[in-house]
Amino acid sequence: MSVLAVLDPAVAVAHAAVAALAHVLPTALAIVLFTVAVRLALHPLARAAARGGKARGRLAPRVAELQKKHEERPERLREALAELYREEQVSPVAGCLPMLVQIPFFSVMYRLFTTPNDLLDHTLFGVPLGLHVGGAHGAGQVAVFVALEVGLAAVGFVNYRRARRAAAAQATPQPGARVLPYLSFGSALFALLVPVAAVLYLLTTGVWSTAERAWLYRGVPVPAAALAV
Repeated sequence: MSVLAVLDPAVAVAHAAVAALAHVLPTALAIVLFTVAVRLALHPLARAAARGGKARGRLAPRVAELQKKHEERPERLREALAELYREEQVSPVAGCLPMLVQIPFFSVMYRLFTTPNDLLDHTLFGVPLGLHVGGAHGAGQVAVFVALEVGLAAVGFVNYRRARRAAAAQATPQPGARVLPYLSFGSALFALLVPVAAVLYLLTTGVWSTAERAWLYRGVPVPAAALAV
């Protein structure tokens, strides 16, 4: 039994919701709309994270001063930073909330799209939603996979550039700062391992996240933590 079997009750709910939409819409579009609906429900958390990110950006010079002042006393630095965040009513981990909340949703959708069910029998431009890239036959099916991969790569490239700018703007370089931008292409690579339905989910949630960040952080740099969402 898969460890993801504990998610089956939630998977059943997700299946019922997508299937209900699929009664009046193409199943591929139902997957897209269901993903958008969930991301819309999570939007208040993203707004709260953006407010926290902007506040941390405002405090960045003071944080750098404290790091320089207490660079040889890590314990005192932690205390000073905690006091600063408490005084300014800023949470140092608020930017991680959307990512943490999305993990269960991602796991449910992964389980839904990798477990045989009736939704995967439907098609996207003639390609079964349960088909993996390795099983594609003919120019038409290959073209659908290529189009989805190009979309994911484009989203990854936008996030890669933002992550590079965020890393360059940090007063104190963080460990792994050079590697973090390349994680933006993780979804495009992961899409090679999952069926078309899961790729549709990845592309939809990726486009949403990219557009959401562009709107919430318009005019200000996007914190590196937010780019992991």
